[in-house]
Amino acid sequence: MTQHTLQGRTEDEVLWFQRRSFLQAAAAWTAMGGFGAAVAQQRSNIVEMQGDTLVNGQRITAQQTIMTGDQIQTGPGSNLIFVIGNSSFQVRQNSRLTVERGPTIFAVSVLRIITGGVASVWGKGLSRAIITPTITAGIRGTGVYTEVFESQGGRGYFCNCYGTVDLSAGIDKAVSRSDYHQSFWGEVEAKDGRMLTPATAINHTDEELEFLARLVDQRTAWQILGRKGVKDGNGYMEEKPAEAHPARNMPIR
Repeated sequence: MTQHTLQGRTEDEVLWFQRRSFLQAAAAWTAMGGFGAAVAQQRSNIVEMQGDTLVNGQRITAQQTIMTGDQIQTGPGSNLIFVIGNSSFQVRQNSRLTVERGPTIFAVSVLRIITGGVASVWGKGLSRAIITPTITAGIRGTGVYTEVFESQGGRGYFCNCYGTVDLSAGIDKAVSRSDYHQSFWGEVEAKDGRMLTPATAINHTDEELEFLARLVDQRTAWQILGRKGVKDGNGYMEEKPAEAHPARNMPIR
């Protein structure tokens, strides 16, 4: 089990992948043939659901389907894992988000998170984005964790766990290239003259991303490289990388 740091979350929330029910559901999903087979067989794209989830204001069951264009809300103690196209999502409890439609009903264009936390893995494809009240992230094919802290006025947290992401917060812009968890805050008000600031890696685990990647027949960067870096939020395999965290290069305004 990899090291992880929690802020306002519990161990149970980030260790969902250890539950027997999920392991059985993930094995069945893979054996079935993944998302393409689910569509062909008119089966649900929900891999696992615990607790109450509302879609477009209506409570759903694990046998129903989540579509692009849907508004999702999870209740206390809930956990939702689903796949659309070549992207997989794990939604924490007490989260509200919209999965906006792309060029087809099986393509997500925007994941708009109002509050709560979502871990997600995105395959390569057309331009996609994750939008929170304070951060916009252009996705190119990556694994990420995003959280909106309602208790902090909507302050946004974004970790580019691996891949390349175009980030903006207010007028601050940065390109994040990460092999191992590069983390950012999107500030509600400027902090030290910046709206996009460095963060540490919180509230998510390597194993979560690995399982989400497996659901869409992918592997994380550290699985491909065969090694892990230092989980300090800088995003690099080396403890003292040659490059600084991109948010440290933001101009002070």
